[in-house]
Amino acid sequence: MTDPLAQIIDLLRPRAMVAKGISGAGAWAVSYSAFGQPGFCAVIEGRCRLAVEGEAPVVLEAGDFVLLPATPAFIMSGFEPASPKRIDPIVAAQMPGEEIRHGRADGPADVRLRGGYFSFDSPDAALLVSLLPAMIHIHGDERLATLVRLFGEEAAAQRAGRDLLLTRLVEVLLIEALRATRGKNAPAGLLRGLADTRVAEALRRMHGDPERSWTVDELAREAGMSRSAFFDRFTRTVGLRPMEYLLSWRMALAKDLLRGSDMALDEVARRVGYGSASTFSTAFSRHVGQPPGRFARAGAVAALA
Repeated sequence: MTDPLAQIIDLLRPRAMVAKGISGAGAWAVSYSAFGQPGFCAVIEGRCRLAVEGEAPVVLEAGDFVLLPATPAFIMSGFEPASPKRIDPIVAAQMPGEEIRHGRADGPADVRLRGGYFSFDSPDAALLVSLLPAMIHIHGDERLATLVRLFGEEAAAQRAGRDLLLTRLVEVLLIEALRATRGKNAPAGLLRGLADTRVAEALRRMHGDPERSWTVDELAREAGMSRSAFFDRFTRTVGLRPMEYLLSWRMALAKDLLRGSDMALDEVARRVGYGSASTFSTAFSRHVGQPPGRFARAGAVAALA
């Protein structure tokens, strides 16, 4: 059975970047500027506060895991009053040592975390990330805490196969975090859609057979619903109309095919549900803002750089 979540993780092509230890003691607060890349942290011991821009502040406790798919600005702090110290996330990642200490420099830490960031190699990452919650907060998941610990240990070592293993660990981290968030209380987006049995069936059909000339009526039948009920339910749960989502998925696949192979344009068109290269080219140009040939050439140049 087609797994849309696994397909999207594969298409995003996450790549490991940096992971560091973070600790705080006494009165401390740090304000990180928006980064745009996905970031994460896991609380190893203790507690702290996290206030992500646009989200309600939360208290993080030992065993908690947070994933920020696009990492907006945020403030992390202890529980004693303190003026936030501004930090650039890239500068922080390049600080010497395996751990960044905030607040009181000596004595035991009130909280210890493992945090880091990675990147998506997909040319369509922004679209796919827009279908995910801005902040994913998972409480007390031992599997995720173990994965972050392994990620940190591997990042600190210089062993053979390090980069490949880090990339695989990032993929597993993403899948574990995203599937732990699936639920009817999730905001409109892919995860909420996958938690809805009827909508999930339509998503699996679209992902499993993008070549097919799907209509809303056909997708509604696959979901076992009337056309109008399916249209309203899909739009409400995913945040896009069914044909909008299908177009976005097809164009994400097309970008991946154009960037990663020398496939003929008519074959790319066929694989994403278009009867001719010219029809596909028109749709791609309207959606992406440039013809598929130019997009493919730009991707080839970037790969050689």
